Amino acid sequence: MKRRPEPELMDGQEQARAYAKADFSESNELFLRLLAEQQPGTLNGARALDLGCGPADIVIRLLRRYPGASCDALDGSRAMLDLAQQAIDRLPGIAARVRLLCDKLPSARLASGAYDLILSNSLLHHLHEPQVLWRSIRAAAKPGALVLIMDLMRPASAGWAAALVESYAAGEPAVLKQDFRNSLHAAFEPAEVTEQLRTAGLRDQLEVHVVSDRHLAVWGRMGAA
Repeated sequence: MKRRPEPELMDGQEQARAYAKADFSESNELFLRLLAEQQPGTLNGARALDLGCGPADIVIRLLRRYPGASCDALDGSRAMLDLAQQAIDRLPGIAARVRLLCDKLPSARLASGAYDLILSNSLLHHLHEPQVLWRSIRAAAKPGALVLIMDLMRPASAGWAAALVESYAAGEPAVLKQDFRNSLHAAFEPAEVTEQLRTAGLRDQLEVHVVSDRHLAVWGRMGAA
């Protein structure tokens, strides 16, 4: 199935609210489980960066599990970050350890070579130029930083995409079902992501893995600059 890009930002209020209310606990817990497998020790004291944080559910889950960690969380959608701020404000023990940044990549607001951990979930498929993500990771990471990127994986056919929508979003509002369908069509195949890493000069540091029937993940550690 040929890739069909979608808008880079989910900046409509209705779209953002529907996304924030949806139950992504399964995929978000998969993300945190993959992180724990790559980093079996503590992340306390780590300075993390979440690219495309959306309503910050993964940020909150991360900081609950690692009370000594802090996180800069970037998203280009003000509507998404308003919802993230509302959620974080209800959690005083976490709020002091989060800095929300409204910006698109590449962002001059990100410190260079400063982050021990770089995360991103469901951003890659939104990008019209995916190299902006890999260049931003390279610029922001400390030597030895752990990187974990997860995203949807483009199905082989429109029929397969429709079946995934019915399997995982049948009970969701129409706007969310359409977003999911659009995102599946906009997602990359594993081989395409591998080629992105090769182009970025990151093939020796980061690897692509299929981690569910609809997700791929990229992980590894950054070498010296």
